[in-house]
Amino acid sequence: MCDVKKYYNIYDELKKLKPEDTLQLIMEAENDEEKQFFEMLGNYLLQEKQNKVIERNLF
Repeated sequence: MCDVKKYYNIYDELKKLKPEDTLQLIMEAENDEEKQFFEMLGNYLLQEKQNKVIERNLF
């Protein structure tokens, strides 16, 4: 069985990333798989911010 708390801690840390952080991760990725992972992460974080703006009718 996996250490669930460990993965929730990772999740909490990843949510703190700023767009420039994900861009740096993408640019420094060592292979296409890592690059794709960080691109998906950046897109997810952006979508979450967009959803908050839409929910607040700020657009």
